[in-house]
Amino acid sequence: MTLNLFNTLGRKLEEFKSLKDKQVGMYSCGPTVYWYQHIGNLRSYIFADILKRVLIYNGFKVNQVMNYTDVGHLTSDADEGEDKMEVAAKKEHKTAKEIADYYAKVFEEDCKKLNILEPNTRCKATEHIKEQIELVKTLEQKGFTYKTEDGIYFDTSKFKDYGKLALLNIEGLESGKRIEQGEKKNKTDFALWKFSEKPGKRQQEWESLWGVGYPGWHIECSAMSSKYLGQQFDIHTGGEDHIPIHHTNEIAQSESAFNKIPWVKFWMHGAFLMFRGEKVSKSKGGLYTITELEELTYNPLDFRYMCLLTHYRKPLEFSIESLNSAKNAFEHLKNKILELKKERTSKESKSDYKEQFLEAIDDDLNIPKAIGISWEMLKDEDLGSKQKIEMLFDFDKVFGLSLNKVKEEKVEVLKEIQELINRREEARKNKDFKLADKIRDEIKKKGYFIEDRREGMKVKNV
Repeated sequence: MTLNLFNTLGRKLEEFKSLKDKQVGMYSCGPTVYWYQHIGNLRSYIFADILKRVLIYNGFKVNQVMNYTDVGHLTSDADEGEDKMEVAAKKEHKTAKEIADYYAKVFEEDCKKLNILEPNTRCKATEHIKEQIELVKTLEQKGFTYKTEDGIYFDTSKFKDYGKLALLNIEGLESGKRIEQGEKKNKTDFALWKFSEKPGKRQQEWESLWGVGYPGWHIECSAMSSKYLGQQFDIHTGGEDHIPIHHTNEIAQSESAFNKIPWVKFWMHGAFLMFRGEKVSKSKGGLYTITELEELTYNPLDFRYMCLLTHYRKPLEFSIESLNSAKNAFEHLKNKILELKKERTSKESKSDYKEQFLEAIDDDLNIPKAIGISWEMLKDEDLGSKQKIEMLFDFDKVFGLSLNKVKEEKVEVLKEIQELINRREEARKNKDFKLADKIRDEIKKKGYFIEDRREGMKVKNV
């Protein structure tokens, strides 16, 4: 069976073959750590995690590198505006490093809650300034750069396949920003190194061959990925919003510097999380963080399960209703595991569920189909509970739902809470749902959560 993945570079399904036998170099564009990562951002990291798990399931050894952008990401993709880290530092009256360290820590905690596997290497842009300066120097020596009043720019006219990833219509693009020393030479040219307007005023700036300044956002990823994965590697992941500018620029500068074509064999992108038909983004408020979902009594894995139900290349419409539906399905799955553990039956039956599962995940990570196969397997009366659990736990190496850790929750209910529960049940029997909801809210304020299920009510700690 072959693993087929959709390659954004070429827009087609391709059989995946690694550069080195059974070893995969994978770079995942990480967060810009100036604020909390919302659930839209985190869907992208769940996608990368599923990809990594599928590769491992197929017997590959994966070397994953993820960056932290803690300098150089401006408030505009057109090399305009302030550095997002500098803006956050001023707003919160902290140093840029304090901002980066705090939001990186929160991001890592969120990833842990979502069962996202740790990358082999996490790297910060500020700790790789030397490598970035060296890469700009290489591009300069090869004749791909020019200097303006505000920085060193990459000349995209010197790279003949510029825009091949995004299938850009260069002629149709709007012109670049005017600068005092004239315009950018080309509409698509981008900054490799930005000069500090007033050296000494910025929190984060460094000496370079061209003057005091800081790196452009795009050069960071090329410098760090090549340091840890080499000048050519297998897979680069990110959100689909990275395709037209960030990843397009990474390709241009990397293939120009390293003369490796393609620089990356497979480019893979996750689709947006949507809310009321619009992309969820930080600029629009970001919807929820994982902590905020927890405050609403959701388990972070409820959100992960929700993400598994939609293919990574399809937009996922978020609503509390759809999250509740995913939560209920996930709870049903966990209850099924508890039932199977109590049954402890063993039936030897030939089945091809494992083959079906592998076929689904190897078909461009068709996880929704794999979830469906899992439910079919659980309903199969010809299989014993022992076989079902073993198979489900095996599938969970890809799902990442910690199904092997599912256990019966024992909640000690105080006498006054039990009395409220009895009153609520009485109100429900009398179809006085308004009173039942009121009592439920009162119970929640006292630290307990009532969950109504088909098989009966369950009490949990908030």
